[in-house]
Amino acid sequence: MESMIRNPLGEPASMRQAYGEALVQLGRDREDIVVLSADVQSSDFSYMFEAAFPQRFINVGIAEPALVDVAAGLANSGFVPIANTFAFLFASRALEMVRTHLCFGGANVKLAAAYAGLSDSFDGPTHQTVSDLAIMRSLPHMTVVVPGDPVAVRKLLPQVAAWGGPVYFRLCRNEVPEIFNQSYAPEIGKAMTLIAGDDATLIACGVMVARALEAARRLAERGIHARVVEMHTIKPLDTGIVLRCAQETGAIITAEEHSVLGGLGGAVAECLTQHHPVPLERVGVEDMFAESGPYPELLDKYGMSVEAIVSATERALARRDGQVSQKACATA
Repeated sequence: MESMIRNPLGEPASMRQAYGEALVQLGRDREDIVVLSADVQSSDFSYMFEAAFPQRFINVGIAEPALVDVAAGLANSGFVPIANTFAFLFASRALEMVRTHLCFGGANVKLAAAYAGLSDSFDGPTHQTVSDLAIMRSLPHMTVVVPGDPVAVRKLLPQVAAWGGPVYFRLCRNEVPEIFNQSYAPEIGKAMTLIAGDDATLIACGVMVARALEAARRLAERGIHARVVEMHTIKPLDTGIVLRCAQETGAIITAEEHSVLGGLGGAVAECLTQHHPVPLERVGVEDMFAESGPYPELLDKYGMSVEAIVSATERALARRDGQVSQKACATA
């Protein structure tokens, strides 16, 4: 477990750079890969693929519905298209095409959703994306993958390309802590236990994985040994590990750069409610829009600080222990 985590933890690295490099390597490995952009190649670094394979790169312009439609046509012609634009545009302007042509129509298109969460921080709430996970996981046949750092981008992108059917691949704009070393071996649909612990379970995705690891360290200083699980695949959710953690620790805390409604927290809540209810606390953006500002400060202000995870863990433990006390009293 811990062997896959870098030491020292938290060296910053560009997720965009990692994505561009991984895209080029994927193009070298597979001649059926084509890349499309809605004129954002300089923003998300898909320009690196354009430079290496200009004959397999298409810029459709600022026309996101057309981006998805052209990608669907290429998929139906035997290619594996990777369509690139900002996350909020896939989840809004192009959503009808995503739903109808990819999910209902079955087109094997991969959506590389750049600038997700609050990472488009200075462009404000119109460009930030806090509802995309809820939207995409609600679409039949859509797979949703959220890499936690640049290493995860490189490891997961080839799997995204090989996965059958549409995939939503959620990417951060900024430099983020590089959590993993090269021994990290994720598989789509399978969560990763990063730190062992029996007192509570922190389940995190994306940039919140690094913050969950730091929260676990601070909790350990208080005598609370929290398990940390990276849930890089939001759909299909690894329900097996969720239920095992619920049974073994009795308290779950989710952490995501997304609304607390409908994303990772919602998926975990649905699983627990149906199979093994335990106290659950969800860390993320409350039911609101954010504002413009520096990225780390926005994460902290809108409920995604390390201390927010620590506090949520303490609340979940208090609820769990309170339930245990009530049961003990009832049986006395």
